[in-house]
Amino acid sequence: MPPACPSRADGLLAGRLAPEQYAPLRVDAHPPLTAAQAKIEAERCLYCHDAPCTIACPTSIDVPGFIHRIAQGNERGAARLILEANPLGGLCARVCPTEVLCEQACVRHAMEEQPVEIGALQRHATDAYFAAERAGKPPLFKRGAGTGRRVAVVGAGPAGLACAHGLARLGHGVDLYDAHPKLGGLNEYGLATYKTAGDFAQREVNWLLSIGGIEVHAGQALGRDFTLESLLASHDAVFLGLGLAGVNALGIAEPALSGLRDAVEFIAELRQSDPAKVAVGRRVIVIGGGMTAVDAAVQSRLLGAEEVHLVYRRGAAQMGASDHEQAWALSHGVRMHHWAAPREVLREGDRLVGMRFARTEEQEGRLVETNDSFDLPADQVLRAIGQRWVAPAGVQLQMRQGRLDCDAQGRTSHPRVWAGGDCRAGGRDLSVEAVAHGRDAALSIDQALRA
Repeated sequence: MPPACPSRADGLLAGRLAPEQYAPLRVDAHPPLTAAQAKIEAERCLYCHDAPCTIACPTSIDVPGFIHRIAQGNERGAARLILEANPLGGLCARVCPTEVLCEQACVRHAMEEQPVEIGALQRHATDAYFAAERAGKPPLFKRGAGTGRRVAVVGAGPAGLACAHGLARLGHGVDLYDAHPKLGGLNEYGLATYKTAGDFAQREVNWLLSIGGIEVHAGQALGRDFTLESLLASHDAVFLGLGLAGVNALGIAEPALSGLRDAVEFIAELRQSDPAKVAVGRRVIVIGGGMTAVDAAVQSRLLGAEEVHLVYRRGAAQMGASDHEQAWALSHGVRMHHWAAPREVLREGDRLVGMRFARTEEQEGRLVETNDSFDLPADQVLRAIGQRWVAPAGVQLQMRQGRLDCDAQGRTSHPRVWAGGDCRAGGRDLSVEAVAHGRDAALSIDQALRA
């Protein structure tokens, strides 16, 4: 529900709420299943042969297999099946759009029933395993016998972490580089706080690193602190899991106003700060239609914004955010505006006062702006219209559609360089797909190093 009694002061303001009202930003949006609930839900699974849910999962987790183990009370066995396929299975259980992946493929849909809650069951199994590991139970995976080979992994997001873990399991030494002080990539800096509550992203990172053989170099950026050429000179192979560094522009004049900023920066600040110290407008506009836009809009409401408008250039069906995410935004009082594109930033001196939008429509398959327009008042505008690949200095690899061109195993145009995650062409910008890229690249690198 929307926060109670936010301050009506205009402009950017931190501390709009009473201290206790910030709690929804730091707790799980959806509580985990109890053991009894998990068993009941697991027994709804039909344990299909050639299960469509497994086929729909980008990491091909054996969904019926792990659910059957939960039904038997074997959470550790369930976690092994999950983490064998997806070493970030705990976080993916929280943030994957399961409603359009595995759960959408559940055969119970054909029976006009609710699908099995696969994401919630995956979380139940992995949470149980991590709790047992903290209690001193033995690890699931061990580092392989040393091969004497060393691989540089650049970027410690889902793709890089999965690749590093896979390489360590195969016995290779890994140097893991990331430009940020914390590892995790978008899992640490780019997700709504209520999706990964309780510092889960860092606990999962620590688990991944506990396998050994991975040396971390945080605060080190490719093109600034080292080059691709220097990595190739000192390593047998390189994996690039760099993500997308650039944010798309609105396509109109964007004056330097304090209320105009990127949604990804807003979310990162909120994740790394005391929420009471994060400034938010009384009236906020979020421009975009993906999950980042929804996260920014809902969190603005939870920070005390009285009005939040989410504006997207096409219709609801074309939004990157799923129906579930859109309903989540609406349930928090976010107002949706479709078929509208930014036309002008409205200002009074050095103060942001709103945005003017042009109505849009499709003509012969093309999106065009009409002569009709409308204004929305705002003292904060958050851009969430997607990110783009920005090649670091010295990286000259073949590109496709503005990102790195790779084969099915992630190998780039350089025979000793692989890539995965958002920087790789042809992906869907999903954490679970990035994990699959990193995992598969580790196997391909291993095969190449042993040839």
